[in-house]
Amino acid sequence: MSGRGTAVTLDEPAGRPTRQDGAVVTVVARAPGRVNLIGEHTDYNGGLCLPFAIQLATTATVTARTDDQLRMTSAEANPADTTWQAYVVGVVAELRGLGWQVPGLDIALTSTVPLGGGLSSSAALECSVATAIAGLLGVPLDDRARRTLADACRRAETDHVGAPTGGMDQLVSMLGAAGHALLIDFADPATPATTPVALPVTADGLALLVTDTRVRHSLADGDGGYGQRRRECATGDARRLRHVATENDRVRAAVAAIGERDWRELGLLMTASHTSLREDYEVSVPQLDLVVDTALSRGAMGSRMTGGGFGGCTITLVAADEVVAARAAVDAAYRERGWAAPVHHVVEPGPGARVLSP
Repeated sequence: MSGRGTAVTLDEPAGRPTRQDGAVVTVVARAPGRVNLIGEHTDYNGGLCLPFAIQLATTATVTARTDDQLRMTSAEANPADTTWQAYVVGVVAELRGLGWQVPGLDIALTSTVPLGGGLSSSAALECSVATAIAGLLGVPLDDRARRTLADACRRAETDHVGAPTGGMDQLVSMLGAAGHALLIDFADPATPATTPVALPVTADGLALLVTDTRVRHSLADGDGGYGQRRRECATGDARRLRHVATENDRVRAAVAAIGERDWRELGLLMTASHTSLREDYEVSVPQLDLVVDTALSRGAMGSRMTGGGFGGCTITLVAADEVVAARAAVDAAYRERGWAAPVHHVVEPGPGARVLSP
């Protein structure tokens, strides 16, 4: 844990927002991480995905300053790693580029989203800051504003940090709804179409178990990994494009299965997605494969890696009364290989970003 702060001077300072009594306004906002139920590496390929917001989230406390500086602290960031600051600076720069009168700010961040764990800690950070700034400036968080913020946060990540993400994470962090996944169609990447999809797994005695393998990755990885897969798709790599085409079909089938509450079929589709990600897209790692195989051997309906890959998390559909056994089996499999124990979370679809106070 670190409380280390950093000051950055911003261009185009604006006057500070104040209440009528002259006191400086402080706004607290929360934005969730996400789990992608199915539809991986499809957003930047003009395809379909089905993520949902989760209870793990980042909280930003933002106070207007009298000068033009941006001061940032993070309770979770490693003191030796300042890369997270670029996400914050990028959000402020993008909102200013839209004409928002963003003043100098003090920003304090706390988070329960595992950093680099494939649950979109970066989008949670970006969207919490953006939502707090909207609250500070009195911008109502209607659907249009939420989409504007999501796109600004995506640009912050791609243009300021250099992580070539496709926009799924920011959209679901801003537009998530309790009890629902969000079907996103990126056929028109400038204006992705979204449809809420009710996901009543808990009501049907099931659970969604997320397992953090503890293998960390970075999407801003330059020549390798995520960026390489994007380039391979752009240049027509047959195996990569086969994954994208079949994954889009799986998303469509998954939405149909959920509508019919056919959880066995959904599980089969999730597992097929993992197989495709492992064999055609080649973004899995041994830890992800072990968790998936172990969960399935313990009777899970389906399991797959979730997120960009090269580490991170899995999501497993399992009977609620089998969660403890599934966790224990995965933990035992890790111990047999001498790996550090994974971390488990039972997640449910939750709401998108919101202002907590004032």
